[in-house]
Amino acid sequence: MRRFYVLGFLALMGFDTLSQVCFKFAALHAAPLAADPAWLLRVLGAPWVYGAVLGYLGAFATWMTLLRHAPIGPAFAASHLEVISVMALSVPLFGDHLGAAQLLGAVAIVAGIFCLASDPAPEGAPAIADERA
Repeated sequence: MRRFYVLGFLALMGFDTLSQVCFKFAALHAAPLAADPAWLLRVLGAPWVYGAVLGYLGAFATWMTLLRHAPIGPAFAASHLEVISVMALSVPLFGDHLGAAQLLGAVAIVAGIFCLASDPAPEGAPAIADERA
């Protein structure tokens, strides 16, 4: 079951990262922002928009599958790992700069996920297998 969680959250992170990176590329492709039909056509003409939709659909399917099996607290926390992967990919892809605040934030996210994942179930709480029975 542990392998299921690891692979599932890696897939979720991958799909979420794909969608966020594709949205950024689509925004760059459609610039400058304007509230007119030409801008909307530029957005819809960018293949990146469709990569973002694919990422969201994959993330949704993966998330729904994970929620059947994973405890909600750690699952919700781990679902935010894409913040770190998008931040890391933004450096080579978009020329973003990481400062101490961003790195400290990434460490805090990972630490929070580990804290939630290692927290035992409260006394009297049913086991995951018992909830589906």
